Amino acid sequence: MPNTNAISSSLSGMIVNVLERTIRGGALHLFNGKISAIDYDDKNYDTFLLPGYVDAHVHVESSMLVPSEFARMAVVHGTVGTVSDPHEIANVLGITGVRYMIDNAKRVNFKFNFGAPSCVPATTFETAGAVVTAADIRELFEKDGLKYLSEMMNFPGVLFRDEMVMEKIRIAHELGRPVDGHAPGLRGADAEKYISAGISTDHECFTLEEALDKVKYGMKILIREGSAAKNYEALHSLISSHPALTMFCSDDKHPNDLAVSHIDETVRRSVAKGHDVMNVLQCASVNPVLHYGLDVGLLRVGDAADCIEVNNLKEFKTLRTFINGECVAENGQSRIERVTAPLLNNFHCSPKQASDFRIEANSDIVSTNHASVTVRVIEALDGQLITKEIHEILPISNDGIQGDTERDILKMTVVNRYNNAQPAVCFIKNFGLTRGAIASCVGHDSHNIIAVGTSDEELAKAVNAIIASEGGICTVDGKNTDVLPLPVAGIMTNDDGYAVGEAYSRIDAKAKALGSKLHAPFMTLSFMALLVIPDLKLSDKGLFNGNKFAFTPLIVE
Repeated sequence: MPNTNAISSSLSGMIVNVLERTIRGGALHLFNGKISAIDYDDKNYDTFLLPGYVDAHVHVESSMLVPSEFARMAVVHGTVGTVSDPHEIANVLGITGVRYMIDNAKRVNFKFNFGAPSCVPATTFETAGAVVTAADIRELFEKDGLKYLSEMMNFPGVLFRDEMVMEKIRIAHELGRPVDGHAPGLRGADAEKYISAGISTDHECFTLEEALDKVKYGMKILIREGSAAKNYEALHSLISSHPALTMFCSDDKHPNDLAVSHIDETVRRSVAKGHDVMNVLQCASVNPVLHYGLDVGLLRVGDAADCIEVNNLKEFKTLRTFINGECVAENGQSRIERVTAPLLNNFHCSPKQASDFRIEANSDIVSTNHASVTVRVIEALDGQLITKEIHEILPISNDGIQGDTERDILKMTVVNRYNNAQPAVCFIKNFGLTRGAIASCVGHDSHNIIAVGTSDEELAKAVNAIIASEGGICTVDGKNTDVLPLPVAGIMTNDDGYAVGEAYSRIDAKAKALGSKLHAPFMTLSFMALLVIPDLKLSDKGLFNGNKFAFTPLIVE
């Protein structure tokens, strides 16, 4: 197959040099995939050439697509690279899963930059499918060339200088790799101590005050705007106040959303809010390239020809995307060909019965003939990964402690998918279902089965649909069950990304037809088992207080 990148070519337009903060008419001369020269003629052109966008922190697995399919969709929006944390598949399959991502990513012209997962399992309070040791991390750096140590979610381990946690950080520093952070809500002395361990970024800030507190200690802040977590409105002033310390990321992007936009939407939104276009593009392109040392071009002579052509600097409509000098997207169509991706998984549990989801009141309460009980309830917050702990009074019947659909207090379960075990069950508010159930095997970070339903019977149907598919997302409405199978590690599919986006939209609409008012009910559901983000979450082992980093009883004594 001929090397078309060796053919000389040129691109003309208004060249946006973000590093020098200039916009001048001219031509980029390309040879062998790189920019060989730049000639300025100072003419006025109708289109603009600028560095391609980089998603500074994303879990490709959360698009439910293998990397090659993610790339096919992302390039349409001007994205040329990602800083990708593969800890989702690592929690299922260990470094075998990480290498699956690397191998598949190499088959397309897109600049994935994977990190070594720092927290697999994320905590000792849940069941994962694998363990990634400090020795594994060294191997991923030295043998596989991974770029950074991905988000250090075990912030208590950092604060208390846990030996295993600090060894992983030490290895990264020894080998010259940056260390990503994950410290939601950490402020003051705790934030300073966490950062002093050599942790350089955080994408979990949900208030400006928190972000500024961390910036004070030298940390770089990633403004996250994904399918579930949306922190842009709280943090966007950083684009103007601290442009050198700010980057854009999605963290998690569902396939139907990726079909519509990516980092380009954050760029448009920022310029519309009045932020200087050079500051915006610095956050979208330059900062992640320089911070992580990425092999992504920034429109300099000798750089890889990784650039995009847009219609103007307001709409930022991507006309063409170039990676290594090759046009990979044009006029809204991807030019990356689909590649075949093998299936691999780790799924070992049997179907459940409705009785498995029954919550019994303890004997002391029953003996006093109480008709109700006060329980801890997870309050889900739309657009946030954090939750709140609230207390509610629920009735006791012959079927145990019951939820209350009229008050939107529903049962939620997490079911161990790696071996047979009794499901963990609690109560959750704000999912809004008035009938049926929804379930998913995308349950951060261990990816056990997670479901919310209006009855034990509906919960059992939803969970069993996921078990039968060995991974996926589904809705149950009486006798009707709709499943999107995810046969790659139980969290991804190797199908066409656009078709997956349409299927996801169909199931998402069905979840909303069951009563959910959440913007992204399945994405929100996936984070209700994420123990490292407070306040209250559920693992397959029980109800967990993220502030105390300990299990907590369901019943309030």
